[in-house]
Amino acid sequence: MVTRSLPSPAPGRLCLLLAVALLALVLAALQSQAGLVEGLAALFRPSGQTASGLLLHYGWWPRLSIALLAGGGLALAGVLMQQVLRNPLAAPTTLGVASGANLALMAVTLMAPGLLVLGREWVALLGGGLTMGLVFLLAWRRGLAPMVVVLAGLVVNLYAGALAMALLLFHQEALKGLLIWGAGSLSQSGWDGVAFLWPRVAVGALLAWLLLRPLAVLDLDDASARSLGVSLKHLRLAGLGLGVFITGCVVSVVGVIGFIGLAAPNIVRLAGARRLGQRLLWSTLLGALLLASTDLLLQRFSGALPTLIPTGATTAALGAPLLLWLIPRLKLTGDQPPGRPQAIGHRHPAPGRRAAWLAMLLSLAALVALLVGQTASGWQWLSISDWSLLEWRLPRLLAAAGSGVMLAVAGTIVQRLSANPMASPEVLGISGGSAIALMGAIFLLPSPGNLALVSAGTLGALCTLALLVILNRRSGFLPERLLLTGVAVTALFDAVRGIVLSGGDPRGQQVIAWLSGSTYYVDLNSAVIVAGLAVALALAAQPFARWLDILPLGAATARALGMRLDRARLALLLLVALLTACATLVVGPLSFIGLLAPHMARLLGFSRARMHLPGAALVGALLMVLADWLGRQWLFPQEIPAGLVASLLGGAYFMWGLRRL
Repeated sequence: MVTRSLPSPAPGRLCLLLAVALLALVLAALQSQAGLVEGLAALFRPSGQTASGLLLHYGWWPRLSIALLAGGGLALAGVLMQQVLRNPLAAPTTLGVASGANLALMAVTLMAPGLLVLGREWVALLGGGLTMGLVFLLAWRRGLAPMVVVLAGLVVNLYAGALAMALLLFHQEALKGLLIWGAGSLSQSGWDGVAFLWPRVAVGALLAWLLLRPLAVLDLDDASARSLGVSLKHLRLAGLGLGVFITGCVVSVVGVIGFIGLAAPNIVRLAGARRLGQRLLWSTLLGALLLASTDLLLQRFSGALPTLIPTGATTAALGAPLLLWLIPRLKLTGDQPPGRPQAIGHRHPAPGRRAAWLAMLLSLAALVALLVGQTASGWQWLSISDWSLLEWRLPRLLAAAGSGVMLAVAGTIVQRLSANPMASPEVLGISGGSAIALMGAIFLLPSPGNLALVSAGTLGALCTLALLVILNRRSGFLPERLLLTGVAVTALFDAVRGIVLSGGDPRGQQVIAWLSGSTYYVDLNSAVIVAGLAVALALAAQPFARWLDILPLGAATARALGMRLDRARLALLLLVALLTACATLVVGPLSFIGLLAPHMARLLGFSRARMHLPGAALVGALLMVLADWLGRQWLFPQEIPAGLVASLLGGAYFMWGLRRL
């Protein structure tokens, strides 16, 4: 839980200041659009049937109302979740509830639109409830520990996002209108959304108030609560069910609004609200004011921006720094340096022979990927001389194998460097930081070349690595804090992705394909360069094998053996940044190969770094080649991108790995 409080104003004073600021923004907006008197009159009826009066009555005032309702509802849901789980990082977004509700609404819109007649909130409730149930299933064995809950929420979020990306790829025309909504849009064309949401939020607030005294018992430990005759199972189910219901109602109207449910409860707690009743009241009010103020500021400056920015993505971008600020203030498992990770599998007596078998298996998989596949006339085994199809398959094979090698080597280095078996470029946010920089280069630079993109991606990865080092140096690079930092960076990446995809830019379609990890756009020259870079960088990692054997033993041991620790870490982090940037440029940021390949290499008996690096590289190449081939054949003639297939496999492995953390 949060261990310090801010010497800041009381929650009431804080809300009053924000309310005054919101009132000033409201008056300024009305004055600029139609005049103060006409603007206020337009709240109740279209003023004189003028264009400005109609816009205010049917657009601006409903938008302000929906912002207040959505912000208050999400903050209320966040308080309920944090109280039930005793976890200050619990929120609709960090627990996967919002993304699950969003995915359910997208799927039902496509496959069973008749169910929406029964009520959008029930569809969203089902999706949010299923994702939260999955998070609980993953974290239950660890007693719903805060770090495990948030990590489970991260991977469930990524899973739901990957499935939503698949739906979007296959149904771009049908779901085009949902891009802005899914990123959290408050735009309204009437009062229907307000009429739908306000009674549901009001009922949720009333039920929360009725549960106030029972839920307050959860401030005690379980034994004390049971001694008072409280059924903890039913109480937790009621509190979480109410939080999921409120979140589902909000998501069904405005899409995913990021981090209001996390920010408002933590701010009022830090401002001095300790009792549950105070937190429910002030968090709901603060959440409403925060979202409405953010939306009004965004509207005020939208004319100066080159693209439409959804409010939900903006709040997510603002919430990620808040999460980074909260992480050092969380009491997790102590401040001891990380120990040596548990060995997985056994050490093989002849790792070279096993590596040779892996190389043969990779060659066989490459032949199958090149020569076996479906065409318009069914399954075919091609001849090597049939260049008409091979010229399309060979670049994809080389790109997939090269990116698998680079991510696997980067994951091996990160796991050994941090002594953290759950670390990888994807989980720590390094791939997300690289992707943010790459998207910035694509949209800000005129016709960027491959060198510019690789440079931008490397810079983004380096900035993320520097952030990881700065935030975690004092804790001795505690694995839990490293992973939570990755959660925050991933949240920031999700916000940037939402902004980019909702802008309506024609380059967005290519960005969608890239984010999902498709090798479709790779030509032969680029593929050869990627494969060459993969081999060169994998060979460049070999001289660091001795360092990678020593670093998991701890800083004191490394220094005692004469290692210049800062220089070693800097060199390894630079190599990780370059590997991650090159791989992310090809297959996107969410493949999980950097997590999966090093673990599989350990299971195969590659223990020492000298053999662990090439073993993981071979496994990474094999996994990506198979993922690319499987993605091409599974739904032929449609295609599932290789990165998406790999992320589903790697995400399942991550869930399994949480049991061992």
